[in-house]
This record gives sequence, structure tokens and C-alpha cells, in this order.
Amino acid sequence: MRGRRRFRTAVAAATAALLCGGMLSGCTVGAPEAAPPGKRATPRPAPSWDVSPASVAAVGDSVTRAFDACSVLSDCPEVSWATGTDTAVNSLALRLLGPAKVATRSWNLARTGARMAELPEQMAGAAARKPELVTVMMGANDACRATPDLMTPVADFRASFEAALARLRAGAPKAQVYVASVPDLKHLWSTGRVSPMGLQVWKLGICGAMLADAEDLGPAAERRRASVRDRVVAYNEVLEEVCAKDAHCRYDGGAVFGFRFDGGQLSPWDWFHPSRDGQARLAELAYRRITKE
Repeated sequence: MRGRRRFRTAVAAATAALLCGGMLSGCTVGAPEAAPPGKRATPRPAPSWDVSPASVAAVGDSVTRAFDACSVLSDCPEVSWATGTDTAVNSLALRLLGPAKVATRSWNLARTGARMAELPEQMAGAAARKPELVTVMMGANDACRATPDLMTPVADFRASFEAALARLRAGAPKAQVYVASVPDLKHLWSTGRVSPMGLQVWKLGICGAMLADAEDLGPAAERRRASVRDRVVAYNEVLEEVCAKDAHCRYDGGAVFGFRFDGGQLSPWDWFHPSRDGQARLAELAYRRITKE
């Protein structure tokens, strides 16, 4: 019996060694030996999620800067969904920190026009402040190019997002991260195209890949819009997959992508960026996800 048992143990160890040295990664030969005989090794518990972080750093693009929410062609960070001070919006920072601490315990590091390639730099800036929570809303500008062929390749998008999380972890290894999905740009087109003012503004060149020739419902235009939407879906898959590998990261589950912005929740100046009310809805979605036990 002992001879057969030693033989089975040797075979199991050899098999594990072959698997670890072959196509499987991240395994350790001999790991099962750590458990007492007859018992299974107990997996390490996942880090607990703090539903009431005491500081917030926001990174991203024009949405987080609340561009066109208060006046034309201007940022309006006081109504930002992430760190704004406007009580009507009731930003994420206001909900988590209270009005007395928003000014000193939250930071808006987003930049209007930013694409995913800029996120590593923004994350490094966030890490320097040692926040307990970092919010990420980035990717719309990677799809919103003049034409679909200029959209950021999915592989580049992934590489930049992975690098961004690595930069954060280098300076703030335990910071929690909330990742918002990229909005459904095709839905924004379908909502805004009914506005005569929106159609005129879009002719100035806003998100040409999706919004150019907004009244054209022909096959070529529909294929173009579908290709942009497909790219946004691919970006969101990257955000979800990369976030899932980080123990301190939560993806929104597609909540922002699935939110159906109506006319009142879009800027009256460009019918594309969120209005004050749209910013309030984004704050609500984020707060709901971050505070979920």
C-alpha cells in the first residue's frame, strides 16, 4: 500500500510540474502539499471592499470634467458626477464624504479630450494623493474620432488600461477602483438626432465616427455607426476583464453603457455630454455600485 501511495504521489507531482511548465501559468508545483493530509487547502479570502472610503480621486475625460454641463464649450467640475460640490447633482464625493470634506479629500484629475493612452499618467497623479477610492471613466474619446478607422485599436486600449492600473498600484497598492463602462454612443445619437439644434451642433465635428451625417439612415451610415458601437462594446469587455484581475477593482457591470440618457439628461449645447441631471444620474449609478456590500 505504501509503495502504491508513493507512486501515485510521484505521478501527481510530475503531472503538476508538466502543467506548470507548459501551457498553464501562475501555478506552483507542490502547492497541494501545504495542506494537511486528507484536507483541502483553504483559498485566501478576497480583500474586503470598503463601502465608505474617506477620499476620492477621479480620472477620465470630459464627462468627469462636466464639459458643456453649465455653459457652452467649458468644463464645469462643480457639477461633476464624481467630485462636484453642487448639491443638486449630489456627486459621489458629496455622498461619501459630506460637504465639509469634498474640497480637501477629493481631486478631479480628468481632462477634457483625454483618451485611454493618457490614463497611466492620470493614475500616477492619483496615486500620489494616496486616495482610498479612484473613479475611472475613460474610453468615449477612443471611439469618438473623426472616422471609425481612427478609433483606438482594442489591443492598445487594453495595454494602456493595464499600464494605468499598474501605475496606480505602484503608488497606492490598496486604493479601491471603480471603473465605469463607456456610454452607448449609438443611443446618444438616436436621442440627440431628433433635436434640430443638436443636428446643427454635430455638424461642427463632434464625434464624427458616430454623429456625422446624423440624419442619414442608409446602409453605409448604419454600418459605420454599428462599427463604433461594436468597438465600444469591445472596450467595455476590456475594462471588465482587466478590472476583474485586480482584487481592489469594481466594474460597474455595464450600468453606464446601459443607461438610457434622455433629452433632459444631455447638454442643451451639444446634445452629447451629460447635463446637470445626467451628471446626477451617473453619480447615483456609481454610488449604488460602490456601496453595495
